[in-house]
Amino acid sequence: MPPSALDQLSRLNITYPMLFKLTNKNSDRMTHCGVLEFVADEGICYLPHWMMQNLLLEEGGLVQVESVNLQVATYSKFQPQSPDFLDITNPKAVLENALRNFACLTTGDVIAINYNEKIYELRVMETKPDKAVSIIECDMNVDFDAPLGYKEPERSAQHEENTDVETDHSGYVSDIGFRAFSGSGNRLDGKKKGVEPSPSPIKPGDIRRGIPNYDFKIGRITFIRNSRPLVKKVEEDESGSRFIAFSGEGQSLRKKGRKP
Repeated sequence: MPPSALDQLSRLNITYPMLFKLTNKNSDRMTHCGVLEFVADEGICYLPHWMMQNLLLEEGGLVQVESVNLQVATYSKFQPQSPDFLDITNPKAVLENALRNFACLTTGDVIAINYNEKIYELRVMETKPDKAVSIIECDMNVDFDAPLGYKEPERSAQHEENTDVETDHSGYVSDIGFRAFSGSGNRLDGKKKGVEPSPSPIKPGDIRRGIPNYDFKIGRITFIRNSRPLVKKVEEDESGSRFIAFSGEGQSLRKKGRKP
């Protein structure tokens, strides 16, 4: 804004910080903003491009500027104008940092923030306690609406069928070990009758599934032995058979006593 605006505002009884209402009478659009510096040429006011779009204002157009007093914001709701805003890891922290460059918010405006060399546009859906609020040194709750053009991913219904399947022992690894009388025999008369082995049938309960080695490393061979640790049996010996140190009797060559 021009320096003459600061000279005129300093003579009036206004509240700080300075907030202004901008109105484009040709399009009947209005918004609110603060002031950065009073260094512009006389009769000229510089506005951000996104603010000129909200006012439907072209470069060189006329705008009416009024000094206003706005209430402090307590709540605001934003709607991203692109689903790309969801790629931000912490959108609330990014928005909180970006709003430090703003002085006020107006319901219906579309603001632009710059993050990671990319511009994101957000529409102000709701503000409390009024349609235009000040966000300078305030404690404001922020909420987000679904981005414009966002579609929720379709969730495929997973039907889980619980069927009772009998246990298949064909994939089991048999660990039979030694089986007695499983070989073949020979008869003295040379006949082959009755010499074929007849091993006892194996029950499914005697078959064990192989246990995988979860500690397997490539290039290393581990031999696992299913040896059971021996149980130590403590046998109580009789009291007479136990060894007791210094429990014997000694003999002396010299007998004690008086001579007769």
